[in-house]
Amino acid sequence: MRRDDASSRPGPAQATVPAGNEAPVPAPMGLGALLAAVADRHPARIAFIDQASKPVWCGRPAIAWTYAAAREIAARLAEGLQQLRLPPRSPVGLCMAGMAEAHLAFLAIEQAGHIPCPLPVTWDEDRLLQAVEAAQILAVLTQGVLGAERPAETLCRVAMRYFPLRFIAAFGPHVPDGVLGLDQVVLDHRGDAASLGTGPAAGLVTLACPGGASGPAPARTSAPPPEPEGAPLPVRREAEALTAAAAGCLVPLRVEPGERILSLLPPSDLKGLATGLAAALLAGATLECHPVFDAGTLSAALDQPVPTHLVAPAWMEAGFSRTTVPGRLRTLAYVHRAPCRLSTRLPGRPGVVDIVAFDEVALLSGRRDAQDVGLVLAAPERAALVPERAAPASDRGGLIQLRRDPDGRLSFRGPACAARMLRRGITADENPDGWMTSRFRASLFAGVATAITEIP
Repeated sequence: MRRDDASSRPGPAQATVPAGNEAPVPAPMGLGALLAAVADRHPARIAFIDQASKPVWCGRPAIAWTYAAAREIAARLAEGLQQLRLPPRSPVGLCMAGMAEAHLAFLAIEQAGHIPCPLPVTWDEDRLLQAVEAAQILAVLTQGVLGAERPAETLCRVAMRYFPLRFIAAFGPHVPDGVLGLDQVVLDHRGDAASLGTGPAAGLVTLACPGGASGPAPARTSAPPPEPEGAPLPVRREAEALTAAAAGCLVPLRVEPGERILSLLPPSDLKGLATGLAAALLAGATLECHPVFDAGTLSAALDQPVPTHLVAPAWMEAGFSRTTVPGRLRTLAYVHRAPCRLSTRLPGRPGVVDIVAFDEVALLSGRRDAQDVGLVLAAPERAALVPERAAPASDRGGLIQLRRDPDGRLSFRGPACAARMLRRGITADENPDGWMTSRFRASLFAGVATAITEIP
């Protein structure tokens, strides 16, 4: 496997100066810089809210964190990670449910100069081992308890089977012997909150899992689709690409500063991060995650007097349509994972957003009352999500561009989908024009995409 090594990137106090009279290239800024910017101006604004039932399933208190407090704790965790003396830009796994500690840990990994690599906390030992080996992860931050499961113990067994995995650290309770307790790290280290986000961000790695049954999901399902069975493939993207993907989702979501994003997605892949942590920090909003679905807890959270944008898996639409949930929201975003059916969506729903994830390559989003994803997939020229004047000079097509090849295969290009697979045989010359090909095509009927299917 080819290691993506950018150790020549300049440090926090310098920038790359090209030859000639070209302007210096600024160092990439990550999510820590976004959090710090809001903390400077609105320190008392709430950044993260834990699910009220959190003590039941992980034994930890539910806390609401201000932006100022989040910056302080992330800096302390980062200081503790730096004491591990890992090589710069090491891949560090993050295997946690969607709670405040997970968001703070992501920021801490970034601040420590390493590459966050989210791992689904629901995966079993064998699948986690595949992921750790594929991404060549050197350390993992996790939690001691998740319901009846013990993620830290599972990761210890993974470390016994993969020698390069040198450190396991976990938030308690039930931190096994030999595992670094992150609660104690927070208490023992001061950290430099003022420096959070001031250095260059190393980007991140997420895991694509191609494979599994082909074709769209069954119509009108009220249960989550099965997880793909293919081996995890690490996908590398720079910090700006994650921010651009989040910006693409915020265009139809229309989240304002101080409003709330309530997410039912795990923060373990591109769609979870771009619609959750990255979107909230980019908008200066509050993020509340509900990793364990509980109808009563969710209903009580939605009754809070704050403008709310709910992000939910697409399979929940049929259930939500029979409740009063949509009427209590500014926006309701349904996140689809290709392959999927689009014909089962309920028509004529203002304020409803669809976000389609094409593995870890791209996110395509649009409101049903304008810029619907079914129309965009049928007419790819609609896919530019920002006006040309607002796009970076290097990309006058907007945040994302969509192309349908002669065989129907969908390809993506733009800042929001700038990523590369980390596996042997892949070189920069394989995508010289920046287009990322997917394994999907759209089924069209009457000028509208009705499904996204996998190409055999």
